[in-house]
Order: sequence, then structure tokens, then C-alpha cells
Amino acid sequence: MTRVLVVGCGGIGGVLAGSLADLASVSGDPPPVVLARNPEVAAAVRADGLRVSGASELVGRPAVVSSLDALDGPCDLVLLATQPPQVEEAARAALPHLADGGALVCFQNGLCEERLAAEHGTDRILGAVVAWGATALGPGRVERTSSGGFVIGRLDGADDPRLQTLETLLSAVGPVERSANLRGARWSKLAINAAISSLGTIGGDRLGALMRHAFVRRLALEVMSEVVAVARAESVELEKVSGTLDLPWLALTDAERAGRAPATLMAKHAVLLAVGTRYRRLRSSMLAAIERGAEPAVDFLNGEVVSRGRAHGIPTPVNAACLARVHAIARGEATSSVETARGLMAVVPSGGGA
Repeated sequence: MTRVLVVGCGGIGGVLAGSLADLASVSGDPPPVVLARNPEVAAAVRADGLRVSGASELVGRPAVVSSLDALDGPCDLVLLATQPPQVEEAARAALPHLADGGALVCFQNGLCEERLAAEHGTDRILGAVVAWGATALGPGRVERTSSGGFVIGRLDGADDPRLQTLETLLSAVGPVERSANLRGARWSKLAINAAISSLGTIGGDRLGALMRHAFVRRLALEVMSEVVAVARAESVELEKVSGTLDLPWLALTDAERAGRAPATLMAKHAVLLAVGTRYRRLRSSMLAAIERGAEPAVDFLNGEVVSRGRAHGIPTPVNAACLARVHAIARGEATSSVETARGLMAVVPSGGGA
């Protein structure tokens, strides 16, 4: 039996803890332990369980601790489901409670596995790229806003028996694919998140509504194109997202930017329209973080692209503009709106009509 600790009880962490607890109630295995430092959240989960809504609904009853000192033994897997700005501190705090041979598992967007591996060693770190969205509705209540599964693996691509255990557990939440190219999968997801999460924060609406605007789709294509350029400079072999979304193909060409290839540009807009339709209820977790007074994760998304692009001499003006605008919104110097997003078009390379 695997002892599982879930650190974080927001959208992703809540779905993980609730679903794994629901599975444990059927299998007879020990329920996962969830760390909920917020007293209101901890009290709600203890009293009524974790209520997960979406395409299907369930109530899972994980064990709840408000401090890691309350754990009654070591954990085999620690599922890190905090926001990226908290992941390094969360990993340091959880490490003393990790069993011999156990692993920390990153569920964050961005390149958090690289950060943790640099500090704790590659062998202690597994990654899980999440291909679905979720949001917290209130204490003990989370909503899964889209379907999808996970891509799991190690940064070094090695096989690892712990991946089989992780795959078995996560299958209770969605389909699981093991990859020998976790880095490529993570960078592809970074391209998506740098566009969708940041534009969702700046535009202040759910993805379906935003993607109906041609200029928002153009901005998303520009953000992803810059990520693809930086990934190539980093010698990353990008993986298709959910097996279908090909980031190198989505990257804009000079001809498309200059309006000389309208057919392929229209095809790329159509792909983003389809993404907006499928994930229409998706709401930016960064926007939710700002609303509750927390630090947004933009430095781990667009900021990562900007800093690495600078190191390679690759211009990333649209990612830089997104980075600056999200920070301005977090400081209260700008508001989230479609018109605020439209202002980003000023930095799109020339010939950049929608």
C-alpha cells in the first residue's frame, strides 16, 4: 500500500485528493493525506469531505493535516499541487517526511522539475504534466473544468518502478501516458500555459469567451511562437500536447506574419478556436491567485521564456509584455479586461494583423 501526501488543496490538489480518497474508499487502501494550511478549508474537508464537481461528481474523504508535524509516518509519494511560487518551499518542507525510495511529484505548470532536481537530485523528482483544468469554488469544493489526463516521467527519461505506482494512482483521475521525454512535454505545456493562463489573467474571462476574439488568438500564437524558438535554442524536442497539438507547426512563420500565407494562418486560428471550445470553462489559476491576494505564477511561465530567451539572444516581446501586464494587474495598476488584452497588440511584430 502506498502512502500518499497531497500538498495543496486548490483546484488541482483538491481534485487529486478527492479522487484518490474516493478510490481508496472502494479499494480499501488508506486514504491520501492532504495538507490544508487554511483553517477554513481544513475544517470543511474534515466535516464534509472534498466535493469534486464537473462532468461527474464525487465526495472524497482524505485524511487532513494542517501541519506536516501531524503526519504519523513517512510518505511514499508527495504530490506537490501548490502554485509554482510555493513549490520549492513546499518540497523542502515535505522532504523530511519522504520515505526511503519515495518521490516528490510536480504537478505545477512551468519548469518546476528542473528547479527541484537542481536542489534535491533528479532521482527524488517525478513529473506529472496535467492536461485538464480545475478551480476552487470554496472551502472543500472544487470544480474540474475540462477533461484530460497526465503525462508522467523523469527528467532524465529513465524508467522507474515508482512511475507504475504513480500511473495506477492517477488513473483514478484520468488517462495516464508515460514519457521518456518529460522535458519536451513540459516545454510544450509551458507554451500553452504562457499563452492561455497569462491571456486569461489579462483578459479576465474564461477561455471560451476569450478565444472568440481573433486578436486574442493572434496573441496566443505569438506567445507560443516565442516559446518554440527558445525551446529550440535549449535543444528541447517538443512533444505534441494531448497527442495532437503540434507546437512547432503552430509557431508562426514570417510569411504568416506578413500576411502572405492566409490559408495556414487561418488553419492555426481554427485550432485555437477548437481549443477554446473544448476548454471553454477554463479560468486562469493566476487570475484566481491575484483575486485572493496571492502571488501569480507568471515568472514561472512567461518570465521563464523571457529570461531564457535573453540568455540565447532571442527576442520575446509578447511574453515580456504579458509578464509586465500580469504584474501590473497584481499590483492593482491595471485591470483585467478584453481591452487590456487588446493593448498587447502594440508589441506584436509588424504585419501582425489578426
